[in-house]
Amino acid sequence: MKTFQASAAIKRLPDQYFSKLEKNILALKNEGHDVINLAQGSPDQPTPRHIIESLQSAAEEPRYHKYSPFQGFRFLKEAAAEYYKNEFDVDLDPDEEVCVLFGGKGGLVEVSECMLDAGDVALVPDPGYPDYWSGVALANAKMEMMPLRAKDGFLPRYDNISEEAKEKAKLLFLNYPNNPTGAVANRSFFEETVDFATENDICVVHDFAYGALSFDGKQHDSFLQIPGAKETGIEVYTLSKTYNMAGWRVAFAAGNRSVIQMLNTIQDHMYVSLFGAVQKAAADALTGLQDHVDELIRMYESRRDVLVKKARDLGWNGEAPKGSFFAWFPCPDGFSSDEFANKLLQEAHVAVAPGRGFGEHGEGYVRIGLVNDEAVIEEALDRVAKLNVF
Repeated sequence: MKTFQASAAIKRLPDQYFSKLEKNILALKNEGHDVINLAQGSPDQPTPRHIIESLQSAAEEPRYHKYSPFQGFRFLKEAAAEYYKNEFDVDLDPDEEVCVLFGGKGGLVEVSECMLDAGDVALVPDPGYPDYWSGVALANAKMEMMPLRAKDGFLPRYDNISEEAKEKAKLLFLNYPNNPTGAVANRSFFEETVDFATENDICVVHDFAYGALSFDGKQHDSFLQIPGAKETGIEVYTLSKTYNMAGWRVAFAAGNRSVIQMLNTIQDHMYVSLFGAVQKAAADALTGLQDHVDELIRMYESRRDVLVKKARDLGWNGEAPKGSFFAWFPCPDGFSSDEFANKLLQEAHVAVAPGRGFGEHGEGYVRIGLVNDEAVIEEALDRVAKLNVF
């Protein structure tokens, strides 16, 4: 069969680092082994019942069987604005400052295609979510990596960015609560970010995927709460984690009007928006009772505490994450992140994500997901203990 050549843009896309891990997990399962997967980042809880019922009811409505409006139903954008007002006291214009997205991942890739030309620079956290890299690659732009180090609370240091990079940079990606480190950012850091972005004419893209998942009784700040934030960038919010709707693929971007217009424009050429019944259910999720979100936070916090205590009992001293549903734990002495993750998988049948997959500065760590119940987490740590690596 004839093989056609991929475009230069496709060839520029980074390799999927974790595909090999997935294949190795599947191979062990096919051999009959019981693999505990702590590497994954997909919520394990069901979507709340009232959201499912909203979808079921809306799916019966003939108007949703037609093409949706290109830029989404206004009621979903109104719901997003209402959510931001209720949760963060941020005022948003539904028509000009909200864009409906096919999942947060899509928007995070599209924003680079909207704003970067060949040779432009995006400032990207290292370690960080690999799909930031994908959008930059498709735009034929360059990345300037911003190291996230434990000594800095896994926050980037803007004073370490070169003058050349600041001059060429058009985008700055941030993500707090953070994947993979579980770190959070405070208001003063976001204020520093607004000042830095304003001074250097850079657009901030804050990935707020885990915005609802902050622990120890503290609500995480939205970037858009900071004076001047809407002038300097956007925030991308997904319903995947807050409402266990990962498979529904619904999110929105909010903030700077010019960037929202660009995102709407590129999506006009790619989609005719989401299925209307999904949009109706998403709107009901955002505007309905949020009690289940509090329950979700308590569940993840309890899992976190079980993981940290059990790990420390066996000598694995990782920091308790302050947000997200990930823990970022150091590898034992003498192991790279790949070596340690492979040892856990092959000898303990416990899968974790090697930190190197999130960037050069992820080396020396592994990411552990909290998307398994406490008994499974305890069993995984019991298996790790038998390896005597700590």
